[in-house]
Amino acid sequence: MHNQTRPIHPLPTQERQSSVDLALHIRRTTVEMTSRANASHIASCFSVIDILAVLYSQVLVFDPKQPRWRDRDRFILSKGHACAALYAVLAEYGFFPKEWLATYYLDGSHLAGHATHKGVPGIEVSTGALGHGLPLATGMALAGKRDERTHRVFCILSDGECDEGSNWEAALFAPHHRLDNLTVIIDYNKIQSLGWVKDVINLDPLADKWRAFGWAAREVDGHDHAALEALLTGVPFEAGRPSCIVAHTTKGKGVSFMENNLQYHYTPPRGDELARALAELGVK
Repeated sequence: MHNQTRPIHPLPTQERQSSVDLALHIRRTTVEMTSRANASHIASCFSVIDILAVLYSQVLVFDPKQPRWRDRDRFILSKGHACAALYAVLAEYGFFPKEWLATYYLDGSHLAGHATHKGVPGIEVSTGALGHGLPLATGMALAGKRDERTHRVFCILSDGECDEGSNWEAALFAPHHRLDNLTVIIDYNKIQSLGWVKDVINLDPLADKWRAFGWAAREVDGHDHAALEALLTGVPFEAGRPSCIVAHTTKGKGVSFMENNLQYHYTPPRGDELARALAELGVK
């Protein structure tokens, strides 16, 4: 399947904004969204934003005017609690009006506090109950193989989510069925909801675990756009094997007082803290 001709992209990557500019814009937008709604998970958004920016600006095949286009790449944000960042990216590319972002997590909004596909173009499936995204992505990849389609499936997992057994069932299943149209990216920011990952359930050596399950695994600085682009445009790493990218990230990346600070898994910056965060992101 990986040697078949890909369809011509309706939105060529050269017509999209740079991933670095997109990431900065999404950080600014997301911090305002979470502050307005008094919502959690801003630090989780910030750790994954660079990955999302590279995926949407340089890698994924999609058409905002046809969100259910048959040949689109499928993307699942399994760590659905970081959906504010994904909503902001989708709005930037015209999947739905940017005005929706001002309603994030408010009563009656399309944009729930965990990723929801109901009424939200560009969201493939609802996620946020951790451990569900990879099994769904694996099923999509298997269906694509059996239907002899050319699209790829990408799935972002959180590191804490790797405590879930359902992920490891899918991790065994995908290599068995030679799903080289499937790529998993792990946002390895080292902090989960109640503490450091190494203290809750230590995952290291994480990449070696995926290799042992039969995946072609690589490690990368999850904030290095050039390195991310090089890996993500090079999948599958090996014919007949699904690809895994362990992206080493920083929780709260981009705002100094949020970085590696468990508080901001739950607490949004408001008032003076919001002003400080926006100042660090270059908003005057």
